[in-house]
Amino acid sequence: MKDLFRQPLRNLTFAVIYMMAVFALATLSYMAVGWSFDDALYMVVLTIYTVGYDEVQPITTPLLREITMGTIVAGCTGMIFFSSALVQFITINQLQLVFGTKRMQSQVDKLNDHIIVCGFGRIGQMLAHELKAGAARFVILERSDKRAEEARNLGYLTVQADATDEGGLKLAGIDRARALATVLPDDAANVFITLSARSLNRSIEIIARGEVPSTEKKLRHAGADKVVLPTHIGAERIAEMILYPESTPSARDTDKSREFERKLNSLGLQMEVIVAADGGAFTGKTVGEIEQGAKGAFFIVQLKYRSGKTITKPPADTPIEIGDGVVLVGRDGLAAWAG
Repeated sequence: MKDLFRQPLRNLTFAVIYMMAVFALATLSYMAVGWSFDDALYMVVLTIYTVGYDEVQPITTPLLREITMGTIVAGCTGMIFFSSALVQFITINQLQLVFGTKRMQSQVDKLNDHIIVCGFGRIGQMLAHELKAGAARFVILERSDKRAEEARNLGYLTVQADATDEGGLKLAGIDRARALATVLPDDAANVFITLSARSLNRSIEIIARGEVPSTEKKLRHAGADKVVLPTHIGAERIAEMILYPESTPSARDTDKSREFERKLNSLGLQMEVIVAADGGAFTGKTVGEIEQGAKGAFFIVQLKYRSGKTITKPPADTPIEIGDGVVLVGRDGLAAWAG
């Protein structure tokens, strides 16, 4: 199929180059006999596209007739070839897409006891990578044209459909699957997908992603067996990994720090260090008050007082005073809190 696809592409490329050459040569020929560029180009377009309007200037000399006849023969022949190559290119492209989609769908239809991954964003991509490394059988369910194409190019079985639609879940083999992971960055969509999946397959294991901690209860009520909060995931592990000196901007160039931040980024998280300033957003508040005001956007995992004392995973009632260092872990946009 690839060889079949390359030939129309070569034909189309050749046709475009040929037509550009005809346009340029014919225009220059008319200009050589004294026509302006605008008149020459207009005449060439009228002639090649066989529109049939009157000539912009009389064709009275033998040379002008020869130029015009040459433009008609070369231009019309080129347009026929160009049109044929374009139709062939579009047809082969569509056939390749149709046959490729049907072939992939037939492979999906043969799967049993597989895993469905709803969403191929940042977390979906990392999840697919790990599942492939573990030799698991899985299907990507993604509605975006661009992301579905990315998944196919990586060799993943992909169904391009809306995961919130029961039809899409059925195409992915929800009735034969053993597990479903819905990892969209939209809590409402994840809740809806969980409800639909549970109604279509009572025994399937559902792992759902939540952005806001308050969503966990809704996801479990909808039928999720496990709920993962990327902003909060591994907060205790992250707190154990963080040492305040390695979190400061001057120490972020170390290999260990870069590796740690890479792991955070793979989860869709980032880390920021903020010093509580006089009159700042954090100063005078407790850890619990700050996190509640953030509404799940970040969590405070470490404090370092001006005295040098460091607290990992500070209690909610811990106050923050001027000059205290606050280490945050959360979604993108943490830098806005630094003000």
